[in-house]
Amino acid sequence: MPPEADDPAMLAEATGNAAFVLALRERGVRDTAVLRAMEQVPRERFAPPALHALARRDIGLPLASGQTMTAPSVVAAMLGALAMIPGARVLEVGTGTGYVTALLVRLGAAHIRSFERYEGLARTARAQLGRDLDDATVEVADGLSPEAVRGGEFDRILVNGSIEALPPHLPAALKPGGRLVAGLWTGRGSRLVTITRDGGALFTRTEGAALRLGPLTPGRALARSSGHAVEAASRD
Repeated sequence: MPPEADDPAMLAEATGNAAFVLALRERGVRDTAVLRAMEQVPRERFAPPALHALARRDIGLPLASGQTMTAPSVVAAMLGALAMIPGARVLEVGTGTGYVTALLVRLGAAHIRSFERYEGLARTARAQLGRDLDDATVEVADGLSPEAVRGGEFDRILVNGSIEALPPHLPAALKPGGRLVAGLWTGRGSRLVTITRDGGALFTRTEGAALRLGPLTPGRALARSSGHAVEAASRD
């Protein structure tokens, strides 16, 4: 008998997780590994406390510093395109709450190096990730800057947001056989883009479905003494 059968709280959580995954299936998510990971990692664990009741709905949730916790179906689409492999070394640009970081751990990443430009979000993500930090590091840095990833090589790179152009240093950081997934702003919305590297130096770009994805801003955000964030780099 499963342990949750004797624990009403665990039973309710398991039932809620199963319903959450079923709803994602109904919205077209078919990747079984991604669905399994999303069933194992409760989204409400990473959602702002005041929004826990909305965590299992397929909607984006507002975060501090004007950021957004991406809708689950969009997360699933990006992770499916990433095509994780066991033991992968992963670069994540845009930690946010740490939810996607935890999913990457469940998907078999050997280590995740995750960059977050907002110190407050990075601090909260570390606290929420808990033991998952054994397989991940969360750094306060601009992941779109070449200096942040200089010298690094990764099997998978995930850009958690929409950008107007893909910085060339990110595909260059892919190992042979590696894959990068991001949202690319087209002027009318964001679209899933996948960059794959073959066993040598040939890169292939594929554009996928439209995504409802928040923008990822270059530059690191610095905190004033009052706790409010200011931009370290001006926006265009």
